[in-house]
Formats: sequence, C-alpha cells, structure tokens
Amino acid sequence: MKTIFLLRHAKSSWDDPSLDDLARPLNKRGRRAAGLMAEYFLRRGFSPKVVLCSPAARTRQTLDLLLPALPDPEVRIDERIYDAAMKTLLARLQELPETCASVLLVGHNPGLERLAQTLSDGTGNPAAADRLAAKYPTGSLTILSSPRDRWDSLAAATCRLEDFICPVDLE
Repeated sequence: MKTIFLLRHAKSSWDDPSLDDLARPLNKRGRRAAGLMAEYFLRRGFSPKVVLCSPAARTRQTLDLLLPALPDPEVRIDERIYDAAMKTLLARLQELPETCASVLLVGHNPGLERLAQTLSDGTGNPAAADRLAAKYPTGSLTILSSPRDRWDSLAAATCRLEDFICPVDLE
C-alpha cells in the first residue's frame, strides 16, 4: 500500500511585481494556511517518508512551515516539479524507490490538480471527489492510497481518493 499526499503551495504574495515567479513568497494568509495544514498533519499522525518539493520560494516556505509536524522525512527539492504538467509529476512519483511507503509532493496547479484527478479511480470519499472536481485552492491537500506495491506501476485510475482538505476547512 502506498500513500500519496499532494499539497498545493499556500497563497503567495503579488506585492512586488519585480520578483521573478520562482521568488514569490507566501503572503500572511498563506503562512497561516500552511500552519493550519501542519497542525492537521500532526493531529492525523501523517508521516510521509519522502517529500518532493518544487524549488519555488512559495513551495519551499509552505514546506518549511509543515516540516515541524513531520517526523524526519527525506526532503528533495526537485526542479522538475516547478510548474510541471501532470505527466511529469506522475513520472516523478514513478521514480520513487519501492521501500518508500508514502510521499508528500508540494507543487503547483494546474499539474497537481490534474494529477489528483487522474490518479483517482472514482472510489473513496465522494464528497472529497466533488470538491476536488470543483476547485483546487492554494494550500489544499489531496490524500490518495494505492494498493500497488511498486511506484513504477502507478497509473491513471489506480488510487483511492481518501480525502481532500482545504485550508478553510481547518479554520
């Protein structure tokens, strides 16, 4: 059994138009949302073994606020995740070692949303599926489980949608 956590970075700031997209930081609302998500991970006892994170400032800051709630995962900042398409994100997950039971991918839309929708096989939490189909707000988390033993066999419609949580749900 494999567990996949897909976290869209929290809300970023547009205050400085001179900043490159990679350098945009979180805003106050984003820092609060990432903190709420950290509390959620801690309460639920989630402990992804590997974290894959885009190099963008907003994804790294989201992760930095989440890390205190995670029991010592292996963190990999991966340039391929920045603004990646769904197929690129899926390929990255397929590269994980078989010994890894769970992964947290911190990335961007629309790739992350499309990955969540593509992996889901239509089973699991119907309310979460409806919410996921409607919108994937910043700071939102998709939780998927796969009965597959090997990451390289991960494909479309091979995962059960366990939950979809938005920061507003945690207020």
